[in-house]
Amino acid sequence: MTWRTVKQLADAATPEKLFTGQWQNRPSVLDDYKSHLDDRWNEGCTNAWKLWEEIVPLDYKGSYQRVRAYLHEKRTSPRPVTARPPSPRTVAGWILRHPDTLTETEQLQLKAVRTHCSELDALTGHVRSFATMLTEREGERLPDWLDAVRQDDLPSLHTLATGIDRDRDAVIAGLTLPWNSGVVEGHVNRIKMLKRQMFGRAGFALLRKRVLLS
Repeated sequence: MTWRTVKQLADAATPEKLFTGQWQNRPSVLDDYKSHLDDRWNEGCTNAWKLWEEIVPLDYKGSYQRVRAYLHEKRTSPRPVTARPPSPRTVAGWILRHPDTLTETEQLQLKAVRTHCSELDALTGHVRSFATMLTEREGERLPDWLDAVRQDDLPSLHTLATGIDRDRDAVIAGLTLPWNSGVVEGHVNRIKMLKRQMFGRAGFALLRKRVLLS
């Protein structure tokens, strides 16, 4: 072994540094098709036989084994560690909460989600605009809000907008006037509770007495 070989082995920081010689960096018949294989791999197609069948009509003259070996390298290569994406429930909580109540980390995470998804970005804007109407009693803005909702591709909000249109005047009044039906709903819930306590075994007369006496 010559001193040059010993020096080359000693100076190599990683085994890959020793991969030199006439067999390295040789052109391959697969080179022109690697971009196609990479795109299909990123789309979720990892079957070597299927991918080989796809590039054969593209004038690929190589063997199936070469395609299989290339994909095997992709399977066994270490993958970068990525952060776990937030769950839909978590993202919904960020959108529904007041922006001032979010921590700095949550604000940054929500900003990243909105940047990567135009639908969620539009949804967040509509939800916060509606929350402002609700808390500030700005019901006169409702027609403009409905028009803005219909301009975006958000089927779920379109369904909500259609339901609001069926009773628009009442909704505007609810978003504007200081009165609400909360007290009435409370009495309705109380009557339902009394009715459930009787397990369906008592009639209207007993229910009436319980409501009046309570």
